[in-house]
Amino acid sequence: MLAAAAVYALHHLHPHAHTVRGSTTTEFTPTLPKPPPPPPGIAWPTYGYDAARLRAAPMKLRPPLHRVWTFHGRALLEFPPAVAYGRLYLPTFDGRLYALDAATGDVVWRRKVDRCGWASPAVAAHVVYVTFIGSAECHHPRAGGEVDAFAASNGRLRWRREVGPTESSPLVADGTVFVGDWDGVVWALDARTGAVRWRTRLDGAIKGSLALAGRRLFIGTYGGSVYALAERSGRVLWRSGGHGSFYSSPAVAYGRVFIGSLDDGVYAFGQSSGDLLWSRPTGGYVYASPAVADRLVLVGSYDHRFYALDAGTGAVRWSYAANGPISGAASVIDGVVWFSTFAKRTYALRVSDGRLLQTWPDGKYSPAVADAHHVYLTGFGREYALVR
Repeated sequence: MLAAAAVYALHHLHPHAHTVRGSTTTEFTPTLPKPPPPPPGIAWPTYGYDAARLRAAPMKLRPPLHRVWTFHGRALLEFPPAVAYGRLYLPTFDGRLYALDAATGDVVWRRKVDRCGWASPAVAAHVVYVTFIGSAECHHPRAGGEVDAFAASNGRLRWRREVGPTESSPLVADGTVFVGDWDGVVWALDARTGAVRWRTRLDGAIKGSLALAGRRLFIGTYGGSVYALAERSGRVLWRSGGHGSFYSSPAVAYGRVFIGSLDDGVYAFGQSSGDLLWSRPTGGYVYASPAVADRLVLVGSYDHRFYALDAGTGAVRWSYAANGPISGAASVIDGVVWFSTFAKRTYALRVSDGRLLQTWPDGKYSPAVADAHHVYLTGFGREYALVR
């Protein structure tokens, strides 16, 4: 009886988002600038593909696809790899980092860290940046967190910086590595040495990953606020509070900041002003980070549905009923959006109308990244390479 009451309270008594309809006449840029290509040799450099975390990549790899290799991780794979220099850089839940040959899935090198791996790496200038968190959940009771920099070629440790407990995927820009931690601190570290350039404390734990656009960093907190910070100094430029806890990482596009909340809502804030421009409730927690493509905000909910929301107004353009709660971020590759459910199935839907193109009998969190030749799907404990 007590367990049932706890479940009821968790799902029915927490604060809920309200519908606020948006407009394309307020802080809305109807087109996106053409993004610069990744540096040579780098296919998918970071969590969310780019610094704005749009999760939309230009590769031409449309389903149906078939498997060419499988890597068995021997642990939960919660976050997808980065792809660069013909390799996948793949973290495992229990604190291992693998470099896999992209063509074969063979292990090139591996490193073991005495903390857990709960985030995607970032790759820049032949260095792999990874965060790790101390947690007994993966049988590593060492406290705190760390940011590590490894040589992409052989896994040699370049530097290590102790931070608070962190599951924030690194953002690398302008020679700086940005991460957040559970102590509510945003860290800016020198990418070459790991030295602290600045740090700023916010109003709650940071579980997501920072996004960057227009020399501004954006992040949500478990204190219920979304922030914009100056990239060079960490100074708070605006804060919008009172929106429920944010696990989701923001995506920045069309002059707006899009993010999901544990109050069941998806939100759009003005990139310059921080004003709330629209909000759209769903039927469950929105842990997932949104993808943005074709003026749509693409995001899943714990209510078992995947939503395509109008980036201008927040209206539902289409939705798809999946087989379980959706917790991880989606990715858009060649006009197809990929996402996974807690019922361990991955879906590939056409962005334009939500038509189902393919499913895959594995996956749980954030599933898909790609290079010019493969879509790489992250299953519950396996990594798959798919081709046409």
